[in-house]
Amino acid sequence: MRWGMKAKKTTQKTILYIIVILMVIFYIFPFYWAIKSSFTSDKFLFTKDIKFWPQGFTFENYKKVFTERPFGLNILNSIIVAGATTIFSLIVGSFSAYAIARLKIPGKSALMLLILAVSMFPQVSILGGLFQLLRKMGLINSYPGLIIPYIALNLPLTTWILQNFFRELPKEIEESAYIDGCSKFETLWRIVLPLSAPGLVTTGLLAFIQAWNEFLFALTFMQTPEKYTVPVAIAMFTGKTFYEVPWGQLMAASVIVTTPLVVLVLIFQNKIVQGLTAGSVKG
Repeated sequence: MRWGMKAKKTTQKTILYIIVILMVIFYIFPFYWAIKSSFTSDKFLFTKDIKFWPQGFTFENYKKVFTERPFGLNILNSIIVAGATTIFSLIVGSFSAYAIARLKIPGKSALMLLILAVSMFPQVSILGGLFQLLRKMGLINSYPGLIIPYIALNLPLTTWILQNFFRELPKEIEESAYIDGCSKFETLWRIVLPLSAPGLVTTGLLAFIQAWNEFLFALTFMQTPEKYTVPVAIAMFTGKTFYEVPWGQLMAASVIVTTPLVVLVLIFQNKIVQGLTAGSVKG
């Protein structure tokens, strides 16, 4: 009997490991292939003899990405837009989430449903009206013209995640701070936010990744190559002729803009797991 149970557990573990390995290959292999292609000479990119290592190893694709187009500016644009979006989304979202989690607000459940409903609107449905509004405000082709809509897109998710996290914090900690003379703002700043670091990191990364990868608004509101963010800049890559697609440079640019996100997730993976699982287990 014991041998049978042990064999069953071993079989289950083996199947689980196989599934995990297949999933890792499924998600990692495309990125590896992009890295491999970015270091491959153009004349070897479409050979029928498939190799799993770069043929004609070269850094030329990476050089051309920065010398033949303003890709350095595009990266800076994305850093500014995504960074500002993340900071302001966390600031505004923290106040909103704390108020919802701790204050007695009539119709709180309906309010949260309304917040989530706003985030479900397709971007294309508000694109025309938003463009007209930003044009009248003189914000087209400017950083604020992209940051403000991104904040609006991120706030529902930011507020939802943080209010769940704040709700799980013991009220006794905040009550002790009140007894010591802290105001609600001081309690939020000195007590609640430091204790909510996993939730803040998780929410901040999600907001940053969403702003970094967003394409439709960036394509519509930024109208010169020097103002493009990286997704739009990569989509606009062209070769020497209209019919030529510089695949090597596309792969190099994709690796450049994807690697920082991968590094951030690896660095903060523990806090991300804590943030996403907060409140899932009680008792």
